[in-house]
Amino acid sequence: MIQLTDSAVAAVKTALSRATAPAEGLRIKVEAGGCAGFKYMMGLEGTTRDGDMVIDQDGVKLYVDLDSQALVSGMTVDFVTGLDASGFVFENPNATSKCSCGKSFG
Repeated sequence: MIQLTDSAVAAVKTALSRATAPAEGLRIKVEAGGCAGFKYMMGLEGTTRDGDMVIDQDGVKLYVDLDSQALVSGMTVDFVTGLDASGFVFENPNATSKCSCGKSFG
């Protein structure tokens, strides 16, 4: 369903090791909004919710709610480090368009 690159796995593991609240993985969710129609929401997660798909990749759990599953199916998440900024990058085959910041899609 969702693939994390090695760099993304390492970034999530680092975030989990520094979390102040108990967390077991990363929640990826799609919400209406952003400049292209939908936006990605991410956060550390400690529990499974009704309807969640849970994906375990290299020791990292990904939680995807039922409403987001079709919108992120086949997506690859990478973590890049650059001179100006660092962060997660989404390659989503379901997106017909995306904004210049790469955090929202249509």
